[in-house]
Amino acid sequence: MRPLVLTQNITADGSIEMLDDWFDPTADAPDLHAITQRDSAACDAILLGRETFEAFRGFWPAQADDTTGITAELNALEKYVVSSTMTDPAWQHSTIIASDPVAAVRALKSRPGRGIALTGSIRLCHTLIAAGLVDEYCLWTHPYVQGRGRRLFPEGHREPLRLLEHLAFDSGVTYTRWAPRKEPS
Repeated sequence: MRPLVLTQNITADGSIEMLDDWFDPTADAPDLHAITQRDSAACDAILLGRETFEAFRGFWPAQADDTTGITAELNALEKYVVSSTMTDPAWQHSTIIASDPVAAVRALKSRPGRGIALTGSIRLCHTLIAAGLVDEYCLWTHPYVQGRGRRLFPEGHREPLRLLEHLAFDSGVTYTRWAPRKEPS
């Protein structure tokens, strides 16, 4: 079964909603980009909610001098956008999921292939976390306190995690990779 890998940028106080300018995806940070590229190579699809998809589609394809490699990667990846209103994704290799996202993601996970990345898309993340479909959490924690904003986990959600990897960078950003701790049955 293909893993669903949730990757988020997050503030030190736990917000994933970017209300201030605490994160720049085009920043010159080769050490961070190396980890991003490693993780991206493990996935052959990306899953996004409509708002995040539209933000990505409006930004990344227009980056002519992208030294991060993200533009080329996103253009080549199979993209799935969850939306009940979109009729034409207008971006190559994109498929609209207009039905129940939980059932659709279960079906995607059962297909052959590498991992499925999920980023941004806070409502979709909450839905898939609550359904128990996330296999890994990759969190880029930025040294910034925003003091407001939506959180990664839905209100009241509890889940034991096990640490798979932890890295710290000179910029103050940390990267942690977690997996749900499966309780023995």
